[in-house]
Amino acid sequence: MNPSADAPVIELVDASKIYRSAGRDSAGIRHVSLRIDRGELVLLLGPSGSGKTTLLTLMAGLLAPTAGTVAIGGRTLEELSPPRMQRLRAEKIGFVFQAFNLIDVLTAAENIGLVLRFAGVPADVAGTRSMQLLREFHIEHLAREFPPRMSQGEKQRVAVARGVANRPLLLLADEPTASLDTDRALEIADMLHDYARSGVGAVVVATHDARLTRYADRVFHLHDGAIRGGGGERERV
Repeated sequence: MNPSADAPVIELVDASKIYRSAGRDSAGIRHVSLRIDRGELVLLLGPSGSGKTTLLTLMAGLLAPTAGTVAIGGRTLEELSPPRMQRLRAEKIGFVFQAFNLIDVLTAAENIGLVLRFAGVPADVAGTRSMQLLREFHIEHLAREFPPRMSQGEKQRVAVARGVANRPLLLLADEPTASLDTDRALEIADMLHDYARSGVGAVVVATHDARLTRYADRVFHLHDGAIRGGGGERERV
C-alpha cells in the first residue's frame, strides 16, 4: 500500500466500537471523528477506561469499528484484505507500549532488527539500521545487551527506537511514560516529539500523563469513549 502524499495520516469519521457482553452493549468508542496529518504529535488524554486504548487499537487496524470508518493514508482499512492489513502494520505503523514488549532473549539490536525483518528488509540492511538508531538515541552501548539487564528507561528508549525503525507513517504509543520517573518520561517525550517533527509521519500518544501536553500539537480529551466537546472538537495546545 502506497499512501497518498496529500491524504491525512489517519482519519476517523464518526467511528464507534461497541462491545457486547452477557447480552448487553457497552461503548468503547462513541462517534469519534478526527484527522491527523504528517508532522503532528497528538495526545489522547484521559483516565483509565476512557477509551484511549480502544481508539489506538482501531487506528492500528487490530479492531474494526462497529460503525463509521478508519483510514490511513487515504485508504479505508475495511477495504484491505487481512494480508494487506498485516503488511500495512509491518511497513507503515510503529508501536510503543507501556510494558515495552521487548523480547528478553534478543539483544537491543536484535529487537530493533526484528521489526525491520518483518517488513521485508534484508538482514544486513536491518543490522545497519538497528545500529544507526542505537547511535541516534545514544544507547549504542546497549546493542548487545538483553532487556532483563536494562533499566526501565533504557528499555523504553530501545522500544521507541524499534517503533520508528521502519520510518512509519503512523507511530502509536500507549502510555509510554507510565512506568518512568519524570526525567526519563521527558526523555521519551522528546524522542517522540523529534520523530513527529521529522515530518516522516504522525505520532499519536494515548496517556493520562498531563506532563506530555507541552509536547503536543493537539490534545483530544476522552471521557467514556467520546471526545470531550462532542463531534471531535480539537484543542490547540
